[in-house]
Amino acid sequence: MKKLLLATVALVALGAPALAADMAARPYTKAPPPVMAPIYNWTGFYIGGHIGAAFGNDNNFNGLVVGNNNDARFLGGVQGGFDYQFAPNWVLGAEAQYSWLSGNAINAAFPGGYVYTNDRRGIGSVTGRLGYTWGPGLLYVKGGYAFADNNENLRLVGVPVAFNFDGGHKDGYTVGAGFEYMFAQNWSGKVEYQYYNFGDSRFVNPVVLAPFGSFRNDEHTVKVGINYRFNLGGPGPVVAKY
Repeated sequence: MKKLLLATVALVALGAPALAADMAARPYTKAPPPVMAPIYNWTGFYIGGHIGAAFGNDNNFNGLVVGNNNDARFLGGVQGGFDYQFAPNWVLGAEAQYSWLSGNAINAAFPGGYVYTNDRRGIGSVTGRLGYTWGPGLLYVKGGYAFADNNENLRLVGVPVAFNFDGGHKDGYTVGAGFEYMFAQNWSGKVEYQYYNFGDSRFVNPVVLAPFGSFRNDEHTVKVGINYRFNLGGPGPVVAKY
């Protein structure tokens, strides 16, 4: 019995290497590469362009405005500025912007043959802006100084005459808000509403026009635009996601 047991153990010992060789080796699986997710960086200078529409108001000179002054007028222009991202989801910046306008802003006909026109050629602004960002999106508000490029004249039965207002209606203020989206490393698109107010003005000379009151000098604008961003230090660090 003892000899039989020893023979069995010997046979098992001799067969173990062959059995191990026949067993399939465990396949090696390489770990997938990590997905690199960018952290968007809004810090840096930018330049860009925009198009949109401007809408005025009809409450001018007691309603003596020819046509619909609040009809949409085309605008197009350029902008440039600087943003600084901090804390870490807030963006503080400054921006200069100019928009060319199409069509007259005001065209008023008075009794007696006087006709006043204001062909507003453009509006501009220098503003600060504050925004909150989450990844590629930026929601912001803005406000600051506004200026108007006015080409105005007064005619009496077709002849130009001298005139003066109690206000310049060229300098004012602006406020607005918008949303910007960074769709590539150095490119972003935006949608923006901006309101411009240049104050109220009434005629001082000729004195016969003073009783007709003042005209409101403001613009509501809606714009879409695109910016090229010169990011300081590149697009920022990346985070590995497995």
